[in-house]
Amino acid sequence: MIFFTGLSGSGKSTIANALEQLLFEKGFNTYVLDGDNIRRGINKNLSFSPEDRSENIRRIAEIGKLFVDAGILVLAAFVAPYSKDRTYIKETVGKENYVEVFVNTSLDVCEERDVKGLYKKARLGEIKNLTGISAPYEAPENPDVIVNEKNTVEEAASLIFAAIKEKLILENNE
Repeated sequence: MIFFTGLSGSGKSTIANALEQLLFEKGFNTYVLDGDNIRRGINKNLSFSPEDRSENIRRIAEIGKLFVDAGILVLAAFVAPYSKDRTYIKETVGKENYVEVFVNTSLDVCEERDVKGLYKKARLGEIKNLTGISAPYEAPENPDVIVNEKNTVEEAASLIFAAIKEKLILENNE
């Protein structure tokens, strides 16, 4: 599992999708899990309270483990604001199967992008518990890869691929 964490609008899903395309072209079986496809279905009953955020991540860890056990490379893109929850994912899928990518995009850039209008709504008080505004984000202390807004999507995908290449080649027996 390649786990992308960062603020909403940081580029997690965009980079995950670019990396998925690169991996697909190299013959890997992949699947992207992100807030959109998980919160629309299996986690649609969850709010954004701290407890529900942790439950969201717990379910993602269990789903991810099933995919990993089936030999599918999972690219999971979630805010996952709490370090304890990211640790839970790592322990659930196994540290040997976990690569953490911190998409370290500044709050200012995320607010400029604000594709979903979340930051604007949070600033107006229409959304409670938005990470980075009214809820905390605990940045990873020791991620495997760090990318930021200075990297293009292609550069970010290439940096991550370079960081995981040896591990993937061993797993793919190439």
